[in-house]
Amino acid sequence: MFEPFSSGYYLGRLYVEPTDGERAVMCRDHHETVNEQLYASGEGVERLDRPLVMKVGRTHLPVHGAAGVPERTLAVPESILEAAGITNPPTLSEVLLAKEEVAAQLVSLEGTPV
Repeated sequence: MFEPFSSGYYLGRLYVEPTDGERAVMCRDHHETVNEQLYASGEGVERLDRPLVMKVGRTHLPVHGAAGVPERTLAVPESILEAAGITNPPTLSEVLLAKEEVAAQLVSLEGTPV
């Protein structure tokens, strides 16, 4: 779903669509898989529910897993879509996924973008 792009990001293509929810979400199973493949160290028991940090358009945002979201889809609150410059959703968009070190810099302890 994501491939290496730069020293700080992976690149993926997801359908970006509006949601009535308060936070960005993607399919729970894919969220856990990406967490395990890209953020986990492989040592001991690790959390697979940490938010992923993605850049959509002009905006970085924490992305959580949720039930009921179609595969390869990123559901984003409408206000964030507007701020990110995404027009005419749903649309297949290039999405940047921050690597672990960059994600740690972008997210505070509360899980909100800095």
